[in-house]
Amino acid sequence: MARAPRDDSRLDAPKGVRQPLLRRRPSRDRFGRITESIARGMGTPWFLIGLTLVCVVWMVYNSVGPEEWRFDSAAIGFTALTLILSLQASYAAPLILLAQNRQDDRDRVAMEQDRQRAERNLADTEYLAREVVALRLAMKDMASRDFIRDELRSLLEELEKDRNRE
Repeated sequence: MARAPRDDSRLDAPKGVRQPLLRRRPSRDRFGRITESIARGMGTPWFLIGLTLVCVVWMVYNSVGPEEWRFDSAAIGFTALTLILSLQASYAAPLILLAQNRQDDRDRVAMEQDRQRAERNLADTEYLAREVVALRLAMKDMASRDFIRDELRSLLEELEKDRNRE
């Protein structure tokens, strides 16, 4: 039974191309989507309510809980809570800026597409206006149904006059 050739011995694939053992780094787009979802989550009322509840529970537990179980002293101003909130804020600001930059890029692309679409619509409208004018000019040179009927009537009358004379 023949074994399948290794990737290196295949002639239709470049030598040395292998799947990486570890996953590739996340793409910029995936990272951007993740940061946008985090920033969107931080901008919700539920996040603010949850953060407020965590802070209240933290402060109540460290103020009235058993002395030996407290881990952040109220006497020194809840230092650990302050550090955690500062860390959260230091990450929140860049995430929000990244999300805003991505939104600005999307808006810029959308505006460019709208501008191009408006230019195409204007060009199409001008073309159609020129065509309508051309058709109107051509129709003025063309005989109308009423004109043809009148001409036929006058010819018939002339023919009848000629017959009557003969």
